[in-house]
Amino acid sequence: MNIGPYLLPNAYFVAPMAGVTDRPFRQLCKRLGAGYAVSEMVTSRPDLQNSSKTVRRVDHAGESGVIAVQIAGTDAPMMADAARFNIDHGAQVIDINMGCPARKVCNKWAGSALMQDEALALQIVEAVVLACAPHGVPVTLKMRTGWNESHKNAVQIARAAESAGVQMLTVHGRTREQGYKGQAEYETIAAVKAAVRVPVVANGDIDSPHKARAVLDATGADALMIGRAAQGRPWIFREIGHFLATGTLLAPPLVAEVKHLLLDHLQDHYALYGEYLGVRTARKHIGWYVKALPDGEDFRAHMNTLDDSDLQLAAVAYFFDALHARMDRLPVQVSSTNPLNMETTR
Repeated sequence: MNIGPYLLPNAYFVAPMAGVTDRPFRQLCKRLGAGYAVSEMVTSRPDLQNSSKTVRRVDHAGESGVIAVQIAGTDAPMMADAARFNIDHGAQVIDINMGCPARKVCNKWAGSALMQDEALALQIVEAVVLACAPHGVPVTLKMRTGWNESHKNAVQIARAAESAGVQMLTVHGRTREQGYKGQAEYETIAAVKAAVRVPVVANGDIDSPHKARAVLDATGADALMIGRAAQGRPWIFREIGHFLATGTLLAPPLVAEVKHLLLDHLQDHYALYGEYLGVRTARKHIGWYVKALPDGEDFRAHMNTLDDSDLQLAAVAYFFDALHARMDRLPVQVSSTNPLNMETTR
């Protein structure tokens, strides 16, 4: 599929997740089969453009594939300026955040809170599209089904955004009120797909190849976006791609492969964040990798005591070498045979 002038290698995307989808994580997911990845959200506030967090998030040095940056804010002119700022720093696609349910974002009427004010939401979309047009940069939009169960307006916003020039829509199958609780629903995504001509991406609770197939069938979506299920399991993209192409499941990855993937990931992570912050922010990634593995919880507790990157790398290598002595491949993850009606793993 295409986003504007860009032909993507496949339709399995990495969701933007604050504190997760930094450049090393995006690169790893692309290496393991993701066709597209959207950055962590970058604030539209100009006073924060020189903060260390923003400087890291707009650093795309060496990044492969299409560079997509998500921006967040509540002021249309400021969001337009943020789009131009990120284009100047290498963004090839600008994504508008209208889906984040975090309280600290919604309290400022950004993220999914914008779905309560359709007029303001449309002003922002129009301003960002206008700012991006001279650069030939397509604009996309990520949203939820609505603010709450009684106020689902994704279809209305989708139609307005398409008319304003948005070239792709991603819908997470939950309201803002739900956060990440309960189960995602896909009827609203199907309704959005039926209402617009631009590509529609389904997001929410896609955690296995079988679930991916079921969500595509239920929604008619053009692509899938995976978030939490890729944390500690970035090879999920190649698993989904293989299953949808062949109808067969890939064997779980070799323990030795996962060891090298994680060590490479950590080296890239330290290079971006530096020693002190890199070691501490790497802990969550390591924890996700080992969470479901034998002795994983004990290892996570030990990992949180290490404050040196060399010690962290050595501990990870030792853990996976010990695991390799017990098994060649990771344990098989059981998926649902009726995945739309089953509580998913996180």
